[in-house]
Amino acid sequence: MKLDSERLAGLIAVATGRRAADLCIKGCRLVNVFTGEIEEKGLAVCDGFIAGVGDYEGKQTIEAEGMFVSPGFIDGHTHIESSLLSPANYCAAVLPWGTSCVVADPHEIANVLGLAGIRYFVECARNIALDIFFNLPSCVPASPLETSGANLRGADLVSMLPDENLLGLGEMMNFPGVTGASAEVIDKLLLFQESVMDGHCPGLSGKDLNGYIAAGLASDHECTSAAEAAEKLSLGMTIMIRQGSQSKDLEKLIGIVNDYTWRRCMFVTDDLHPDDLVEKGHMNAIVNAAMSLGMAPARAIAMASWAPAGFFGLKRRGALAPGFIADFSLSPTLTPWNPSRVFKNGVEIAREGKLLVDPGSWPLPSPPEHPMHIDNIDPKYLLVPAKGTRLRVIEVLEHTLFTRRLSMSPTIENGCAVSDAERDLLKAAVYNRYVPGAKPAVGFVCGLGLKRGAIATSVAHDSHNVIAVGVSDCDILAAVSAVKQSGGGMAAVCGDRVEILPLPIAGLMSSLSAPEVSEKLKKLKACAKEWGAKLDNPYMALSFMSLSVIPELKLTDLGLVDVYKFAHVPLFEEIETKQASKSLTA
Repeated sequence: MKLDSERLAGLIAVATGRRAADLCIKGCRLVNVFTGEIEEKGLAVCDGFIAGVGDYEGKQTIEAEGMFVSPGFIDGHTHIESSLLSPANYCAAVLPWGTSCVVADPHEIANVLGLAGIRYFVECARNIALDIFFNLPSCVPASPLETSGANLRGADLVSMLPDENLLGLGEMMNFPGVTGASAEVIDKLLLFQESVMDGHCPGLSGKDLNGYIAAGLASDHECTSAAEAAEKLSLGMTIMIRQGSQSKDLEKLIGIVNDYTWRRCMFVTDDLHPDDLVEKGHMNAIVNAAMSLGMAPARAIAMASWAPAGFFGLKRRGALAPGFIADFSLSPTLTPWNPSRVFKNGVEIAREGKLLVDPGSWPLPSPPEHPMHIDNIDPKYLLVPAKGTRLRVIEVLEHTLFTRRLSMSPTIENGCAVSDAERDLLKAAVYNRYVPGAKPAVGFVCGLGLKRGAIATSVAHDSHNVIAVGVSDCDILAAVSAVKQSGGGMAAVCGDRVEILPLPIAGLMSSLSAPEVSEKLKKLKACAKEWGAKLDNPYMALSFMSLSVIPELKLTDLGLVDVYKFAHVPLFEEIETKQASKSLTA
């Protein structure tokens, strides 16, 4: 939102008291993110901006009766696609929680649809009430270890500039490409060197970390410990403390925040499912969690407003001060922060959790068509002939994107390795949805807990092929078929019972509202739990089982990936041993 000469003159006139404000909030207590104080002062609004703080008169007056006022929350790193909601319905879901702005990385839809997917998001953002800024996805595909629907070079990304909604380069997940000075990665870094460039480097330390930061990558949201975050802070990085549906890092990282570091720390969601969004909140939920862990309220709020605004250069945002955009929320309590009235550009947009405008009234583009070329849904392609006595198995962990690499003996039937629910050893399959005729990759998973049935999803980071896990091959195939027939989605199958959440927008998002999607997702999760699943969110865990840039072991459409080696490895350990022996003999 920009000022012209007439609007600026009017704003100054109101600020100096020579003209009545459009809106005055009186009897309120303002959260001052600059000083950390709670101030009993009024707020004057003019033409969508805060004109002044103090005693003003206005054409409209709201008596706040002691309620607290916070600047609009800013999510500094998120993937809208992970909410399973269209941009419009995502907006309708987060605004009532006091979020006024998000910085999104559209690399999920970009992996499916390339530039067409990014353009769809950018066009949606121009017409909805939420301010959405974008960092262009740096890693499409995320790695050469999987098949995606697009391959975006630096020149492709730059072709979208300039655009006021595009800030810079999204999370650079290919940290081996950075530290190894890959020509393709260097090209992107040079093209965006004058912009904000987000990082993504889990576990990186020492000289490799120095090289990564020297390349200009300024933030990280993948810290696995306080010690890792402290090292990155000491070298100048900004730390994004993530608290999403799967990765919950707040408790282990909150200790890095102090009087010196807080301005270079911010809260982000990264990936948030619709049921959490509907029931628990958005940025306000992270703020409340931080306060419950002992953080001062004003600092917690600042880390969800002023800190991200400063890092991304979002001018006139993130504070309650003269000249700032009038995005704010009112809460009857400071701790917890429960927005009862939310204002966007000085106009009340939500009250008591309900949006006051109809998202259906926003003129939005139609989503592009997307590929779902899944073939070879046949039992013979899921057979795993026994070729050794030790299997590499993916251990799924709760509340993290990381997995562990296990070595387990296979259960053999008719000469093939099979699922063994008693040992929590389940077969997994990834189906390429971009290349007709491709055969699935098959592996094994531990930690999911299913005793019967199967689950499948076309949300499989980052390339979003279709991934399924189950006790029987028959149920796995039925779940994959259900996803294919829906044009993408999430499925739960056990015998004749089939439950599906269709995701027709790129195979990633629904056109339904957040409450509707939430109810369908809860039904799927209830099925999985009934059938033995141990995780709070088995679909979120499943969706990250293909993420080949997060350690340790993952499964993509091209096979099993050892992330530390950044290479495919055989399912049976003996095969690699034999290959190594032959190489030494030769």
